[in-house]
Amino acid sequence: MSKILVIGHRNPDTDAIGSAIGLARLEQALGVDAEAVALGSPGPETAFALDHFGLAAPRVIEHASPHDVMLVDHNERQQSVADIADVTVRKVIDHHRIANFETAAPLYMRVEPVGCTCSILTRMYAESEVEIPADTAGIMLSAIISDTLLLNSPTTTDSDRIAAEELATIAGVDLVDYGNRLLRAGTDLGDQPASSIIGLDAKTFSMGSASVRVAQLTTVDADAVLARRDEFFEAMSAEKETAGHDLFLLLITDVIDCDSDLLVVGEPVDAVERALGITVADGHAFGKGIVSRKKQIVPQLTEELTS
Repeated sequence: MSKILVIGHRNPDTDAIGSAIGLARLEQALGVDAEAVALGSPGPETAFALDHFGLAAPRVIEHASPHDVMLVDHNERQQSVADIADVTVRKVIDHHRIANFETAAPLYMRVEPVGCTCSILTRMYAESEVEIPADTAGIMLSAIISDTLLLNSPTTTDSDRIAAEELATIAGVDLVDYGNRLLRAGTDLGDQPASSIIGLDAKTFSMGSASVRVAQLTTVDADAVLARRDEFFEAMSAEKETAGHDLFLLLITDVIDCDSDLLVVGEPVDAVERALGITVADGHAFGKGIVSRKKQIVPQLTEELTS
């Protein structure tokens, strides 16, 4: 059997990279020729984690053919590799909704309502009686910290808490100390242009007949980020027109206060307001306690746009 590529979603975040590495190494331990690859370069947070644990970033690909694939941290076609319709999907390990997904052949699919894909993988290692290497535990821990905002997100489950504690012990780090350093590393935007920043962690969703792009960035200084709002609006509008999206939302999440500011470009704005219980003025709204794209934005907006 030829090599199988393990792939996270486009514009990979720490879970997309960490779960690809985690599943590829589990498959390798079970005798499968698997390789973790990525659909983009790692952002600052993921780069910090990879460097901290001495891991190389997975190679970036644009097409998977002629290889079979395993998908992690996503299942929707528009979030996956460009030729996903032309390759065989062997496995899916995910913690998101299932949409726009079908296969010609049976597959192993494991989707659980937890905060992070790597929490599922932690249990899969135990079920397979495979020890998790320290560096793998480190990147998987980083994914859980990132996806759950150090276990403070409303998406966090007991499964995530148990996995995080276990992985921190294996990786040899203090969960809270390392977690705070990781999250702060992810807020360093440096001198990146707005057009790059809005693509660091962005996903496209089909909601009824609408194409909705939802990007998220984390910060410890929301005011400093909002000072660049005109740049973000310009970049969001340009990408919306180029890609044909109906709506583009940018979630600016304060990792200290666990609240978010939202920038909104496109229509229907009133659907966003009703779905999220917010008021959008001049393209901006404040979302008290809103930190999760997966749990607090996508389901509510999907229901609003499909009702």
